Amino acid sequence: MKSFLLKFTLFLFVVTLGGCKQNDKTSTVAITTSTNEVQYAEGLEIYKYPGYTIVKVTRPWPEANENFTYVLQEKNGIIPDSLKQFSIIPIPIQSIVVTSTTHIPALEMLGVENTLVGFPNTNYISSEKTRKRIDSGKVKEVGTNETLNTEVLIDMAPNAIVSFGLNDSNPTLDNLQKSGLKVLLNGDWAEQSPLGKAEWIKFFGALYGLDSKANTIFSEIEKEYTNTLTLAKKTTSKPTVLSGAMFQDQWYVPQGDSWAALFLKDAYSNYLWADSKGTGSLPLPFEKILEKAKNAEYWIAPGDFSSLKQMSDSNPHYSEFASFKNKKVYSYGINKGAKGGILYFEWSPTRPDWVLKDLIKIFHPELLPNHKLFFFQKLE
Repeated sequence: MKSFLLKFTLFLFVVTLGGCKQNDKTSTVAITTSTNEVQYAEGLEIYKYPGYTIVKVTRPWPEANENFTYVLQEKNGIIPDSLKQFSIIPIPIQSIVVTSTTHIPALEMLGVENTLVGFPNTNYISSEKTRKRIDSGKVKEVGTNETLNTEVLIDMAPNAIVSFGLNDSNPTLDNLQKSGLKVLLNGDWAEQSPLGKAEWIKFFGALYGLDSKANTIFSEIEKEYTNTLTLAKKTTSKPTVLSGAMFQDQWYVPQGDSWAALFLKDAYSNYLWADSKGTGSLPLPFEKILEKAKNAEYWIAPGDFSSLKQMSDSNPHYSEFASFKNKKVYSYGINKGAKGGILYFEWSPTRPDWVLKDLIKIFHPELLPNHKLFFFQKLE
């Protein structure tokens, strides 16, 4: 597990599990009378009807061949017989367990963080607001993502458990559902578009009957992102950029279609692996990285290092890069929560506008003279 987390940390910038078997591969439910309220997210669809909402998670993990449908029932709402085959969840929910730190910002922005009653390994949560609730015992430990504590969750009986799946094998979540708990898959992590990830706040808005508030929040994020993108187009230069770091004997860089690479593109930089195909991470030997990126002007997201010395102590060859020599290395590893959780992992999916502003401030500081870096900090 420790090895996995280390590797995941190195390429989370390269890329940052209930009711699982109630999929709708054979469903013929007609939803053409309502318009999908989701614009950017490729794995989420939301359809509003009088008295209920249909939420479809169409891409819970990459290459998924299953769709998952949830019917959110308002008080006194009447559910058509054709929809009763799916998981029906009364809303607004009053208590929730989530399993990814990326879900925390949505709860806080919607003002419903007080409904969070459980989380696997609470040390990963960085937000000060939610940490206070953890420290006061209002948010319980519920095991780990790999082995959620079934007994604790059944005893807690939350209105909803929001988790994620890496594939179609989720026995723990299936058992929770068989026990009568409402479990939903959330596929925000599988989105590659910066605004697509952020739009999953509408998923939580639907669960709480706060659709209008979620739409307003997302519209502001969208506005900030697009305005910043328009500002970036004024630049006439595109500095060369390296990303990633070594893990064991391989260097992991963001592939050209990945979430991280799209940020670098939108920030008008010349990311050296922008032409690579794929949405994950590309493992390469050190020699290939040095050959191509030795003179790169900037180095973004070298794992979770917090100083240049820490980097060179880890691997002396890092000092061979011009970006290292010129102290143009920027890390997300400095801005941490009280228990060591990295704020970038928690907040960047929901606030892509902050990420883009940070990168433009780094690459084109004249465009955002008053912006203070939040996620990324220059290593000394």
